[in-house]
Amino acid sequence: MHEVSLVHALFDQVDRAIAPHPSSAARLLTVRIGELAGVETELFRTAFAGCKAERGYHAAMLEIEPEAAEWRCAECGATFPTGAPLQCTRCSGFARLFAGGDIILLRVELEVVDV
Repeated sequence: MHEVSLVHALFDQVDRAIAPHPSSAARLLTVRIGELAGVETELFRTAFAGCKAERGYHAAMLEIEPEAAEWRCAECGATFPTGAPLQCTRCSGFARLFAGGDIILLRVELEVVDV
């Protein structure tokens, strides 16, 4: 299950992001997962729940924002619905994946002990 390695990479990224705030604790991690990112969101949630304590994020919660795949013509920018032919009918260019292929850490909400 590669979702476990993805969760560890997520925690590595959070470690770097909160390093300047050593007296704080991550409470909510918001992650955008694209439709074509190759990630099973329920397995990602399970991996997060199973790994968070060992990484020191005992109280952290996970929020996932799904992102639909979006295709656009590389030449003229026309959009294509998912499943449509990937050659543009306007200019004969070819579609490229514009959104929905990534996993992105969007937000880390911290609880700060000393303010």
